[in-house]
Amino acid sequence: MKTLLRFKENVISVRGLILSGPLSRLLLQHLRCCSGAAIQRHNERVPIKCSDLLDEFTTYCYARDLPRAMNALNTLHIQKIWADAVTYSELIKCCLARGAVEQGKRVHQHVFSNGYEPKTFLVNTLMNMYVKFNMLDEAQALFDQMSDRNVVSWTTMIAAYSSAKINNKALEFLIFMMRDGVRPNMFTYSSVLRACDDLSNLRQLHCSLLKVGLESDVFVRSALIDVYSKMGQLECAMCTFNEMVTGDFVVWNSIIGGFAQNSDGDEALTLFKRMKRAGFSADQSTLTSALRACTSLALLEVGRQVHVHVLKFKRDLILDNALLDMYCKCGNLEDAHQIFSQMVEKDVISWSTMIIGYAQNGFSRKALELFKEMKVSGIRPNYITVLGVLFACSHAGLVEDGQYYFHSMKKLFGIDPGREHYGCMVDLLGRFGKLDEAVKLIHEMECEPDAVTWRTLLGACRVHRNMDLAEYAAKQIIRLDPSDAGTYILLSNIYARTQKWEDVMDLRRSMKERGVKKEPGCSWIEVNKQIHAFIMGDNSHPQKEEINKELNQIIWRLKEVGYVPDTNFVLQDLEDEQMEDSLLFHSEKIAVAFGVLSLSREKTIRIRKNLRICGDCHLFVKLLAQIEHRSIVIRDPIRYHHFQDGICSCGDYW
Repeated sequence: MKTLLRFKENVISVRGLILSGPLSRLLLQHLRCCSGAAIQRHNERVPIKCSDLLDEFTTYCYARDLPRAMNALNTLHIQKIWADAVTYSELIKCCLARGAVEQGKRVHQHVFSNGYEPKTFLVNTLMNMYVKFNMLDEAQALFDQMSDRNVVSWTTMIAAYSSAKINNKALEFLIFMMRDGVRPNMFTYSSVLRACDDLSNLRQLHCSLLKVGLESDVFVRSALIDVYSKMGQLECAMCTFNEMVTGDFVVWNSIIGGFAQNSDGDEALTLFKRMKRAGFSADQSTLTSALRACTSLALLEVGRQVHVHVLKFKRDLILDNALLDMYCKCGNLEDAHQIFSQMVEKDVISWSTMIIGYAQNGFSRKALELFKEMKVSGIRPNYITVLGVLFACSHAGLVEDGQYYFHSMKKLFGIDPGREHYGCMVDLLGRFGKLDEAVKLIHEMECEPDAVTWRTLLGACRVHRNMDLAEYAAKQIIRLDPSDAGTYILLSNIYARTQKWEDVMDLRRSMKERGVKKEPGCSWIEVNKQIHAFIMGDNSHPQKEEINKELNQIIWRLKEVGYVPDTNFVLQDLEDEQMEDSLLFHSEKIAVAFGVLSLSREKTIRIRKNLRICGDCHLFVKLLAQIEHRSIVIRDPIRYHHFQDGICSCGDYW
């Protein structure tokens, strides 16, 4: 480019125009100050304009071009030039999106260099960046050096500690914030509420919300409902929900999810129906809770109706996993397998759910085959996966395989064995008749064995008729769980069989003193989208006469093929005739009779019950499935029983 200006001393030539004297000096000074002119004096180059640098930097930041933005930032740093806070915030967003920790730190270093004091907005953005990078120490250090903290500054730190489950810090910060004269807003409260792990603190916060008038805020109400639900305070959660008519489905989701998480599936589904009637559309969160409710109640048909709503949404991993769990827990492994095979994305939860589904339903070989596929896929097993594998080994009688996985789970997968893993091993050894080894393993547990572990041993003792060890296990259960009525009754029966009548009386007296009462057995079955519940001795069902007639006919047919009621499963102080009558009207037998009466032979009879199925009912259903050529599935609190052709998937051990 040709030089437009030539100067020497006090004479300037501009395209042929010659000026001299004071005028030339003024013009020269003006031209040197003008931006955009390519002025050269001997070999001296004019610096790049500030505006050009800033424009370039801003362009790269908004375009999320991180490498070029960082190069431009370095130039700004050298030139001691600073951009506006919004531009830096765009660069920080870019660092977060890329997981660029070092670049984020470089931005922090630059905006605090050479005595520059960034605005509070920018410091809050940097602090949030460190929180998102899980660098709480750096966020705290930045917070400590702030001279001007606003509600966003405090809320950012409270939310950070709440998310990190450092609950005491979150609550402390709320107190310091209020002492500092900064008033919490709805986001502050919704964050700190989730840090509450104590009911008294929660109630104090609830009162504080009422004073400042934030209890009607959607996020705050949702958080209140969530926390009350997590503490099992469903009445308080429902009161919070009912305080005012809600116009937001976020609050609906919270209350439905609260009941579903607390295994109150019936109320969760009732609320789900109310929400639909109120004109709200379900989203993925609502449907996940509804599926969880169906899972807890083993309501397959209702679960299928929810599945129809799921199909309206784009495939979602969380929803797919919830569907998978629902079908597994309802004992429908065909549909569960179909969902699993069609999943585009599978995580460790997907694989673990399917493995445990097969294992709990008695299909141990398939569970172990799937575990091999999982390892080939590159998904690393977790605590729950290994539990499913050990459960499968237990039900398949694979002692050596189970012992291998148990003793090497730390080395193979980096997982320390927990109570549940020990329980599976006790079950495995007990099934195989190695009761002494099972007891030894219990005493070697790093954590104290709980009542569930001892119940597992007790079940093995019953199968192998080791009454001495059964008595020992039963006493351990009662010590840990004094309200376990079933164990009292079992121990009473053990004493009765061995003519220890004084011990029987002492045990009954102890039950009375402690107020222990046997929970009534309840079974329910779903027919034509309606739930029918049955309790022994309850004659409230409108079809009770037809059901009793059907049940008596079934019993008569079963006795013809050799069925004899096993009175070992009844209290020993009843007369023989009373024993048999009490057995014949167990709730699962009534439910099965209703299923035979109401469902065609091609349909599977699916029953859910609240107590462990007794040995007599197990034999009853097994024979019925054989002579009626029916498929019957019973889910009790322990496991699933698939009855077909006179065989049960549990292998007659539960």
